Amino acid sequence: MDLAALHQIALAVAQVRPSREVLDSIVSRLAAQPGVALARIWLMGPGDLCEGCPQRPVCPDQTRCLHLESSAGRSRVSGEDYSRIDGRFRRFPIGSRKVGRIGATGQALRLCLSEGGEWLAEPAWAEAEGILTFAGQPLMFRGEVLGVLGLFCRALIGVEQLGWLRTFADQAAVSLANAKAFDEVDCLRKQLELERDYLREEVSGRSLGGIVGQSPAIMKVLRQIEVVSPSDASVLVEGESGTGKELVARAIHE
Repeated sequence: MDLAALHQIALAVAQVRPSREVLDSIVSRLAAQPGVALARIWLMGPGDLCEGCPQRPVCPDQTRCLHLESSAGRSRVSGEDYSRIDGRFRRFPIGSRKVGRIGATGQALRLCLSEGGEWLAEPAWAEAEGILTFAGQPLMFRGEVLGVLGLFCRALIGVEQLGWLRTFADQAAVSLANAKAFDEVDCLRKQLELERDYLREEVSGRSLGGIVGQSPAIMKVLRQIEVVSPSDASVLVEGESGTGKELVARAIHE
């Protein structure tokens, strides 16, 4: 994993819009880098699985936690795909273990197996997969921790590389925040379209200006109303007394 590769990943991720695709693009591209066994992103979210969550005994606050939102990598032993997000570590309490600590403090964390493996939840897995380093970075946007980016690597990650990963995480957080904003705008647009369609149906279901009827003559008048009403032209309504001139004028006005 080098600076040029991280820069290319950041540029590619910046072109993606839906937040789901941003998340998946980040972890899949990182996991494809030499030496990276597993890449994951947890995002801040509400406490939603508390009753059955395996992390509950060490969870100090059941109102929110870190949700595993995207995962990528592959086992070199069994070939297992690590893209599942419903496993044992799908939630991390804020402040608990290494991922929770990053989420609580907003500080990066680099842990090497040579320094002792007590920080590992599954030492046997790490040994079999040749994991040498865990590198975690907070995803920060405008001073707020959006989540945590974590890498389990089969190579040693130095201080310089951790700095590169910090820059990448900042860019990834911006891409993620922008994608979420686009998601919200798209959701509002779809909601407005539904409301517009509903109102159109409501309007079309009522008589226009009080005009009721489906005879050829009435339908011709209604078509003429539809033609002239959007324009700024002056309209002269003619007809004998009692034929509905006032109704036509009202329909044009509406």
